[in-house]
Amino acid sequence: MQDILIRPIQPTDNAAIAKIIRTSMEEFGVDKPGTVYFDKETDHLFELFQSTPDSYYMVAEKQGAILGGAGIFPTHALPAGTCELVKMYLSKDARRQGLGRKLIDQCIDHARTLGYTQVYLETMPELKQAISVYEKFGFRYLDAAMGNSGHCFCNVWMLLEINDRK
Repeated sequence: MQDILIRPIQPTDNAAIAKIIRTSMEEFGVDKPGTVYFDKETDHLFELFQSTPDSYYMVAEKQGAILGGAGIFPTHALPAGTCELVKMYLSKDARRQGLGRKLIDQCIDHARTLGYTQVYLETMPELKQAISVYEKFGFRYLDAAMGNSGHCFCNVWMLLEINDRK
């Protein structure tokens, strides 16, 4: 993870992060309607996160190349004090190096700084490696979706209480 810079998303990152998201979804066979793959906002993440209060998106970069990203977002209809971990994707070459854990950890820290007490996420069973990482962070499984993300294909829902986490 040497020489990797984690920083806020910039307008020039939009195309690279959208490509990483869609390529990852294709790789795992989850490029289906009802996922972020088809969200028009996927191509405009900088603008989305700039225009939405209490949200944050960061990218990981190495020598000018975007490796992936992750963010927190106040998804519509989530309970008070809850944000969603969103668009957490890494390029194939950036996986299995601890970068995903680092991005999640920073998302949780930003959520706490913004006053959130819970972080929610939606994912799919096909993303087993990511689910394993979420479990290690202490995310617990839910029986149903929270909020209204519009991602009806996601059928794994998890929640982390962050008020006691340091």
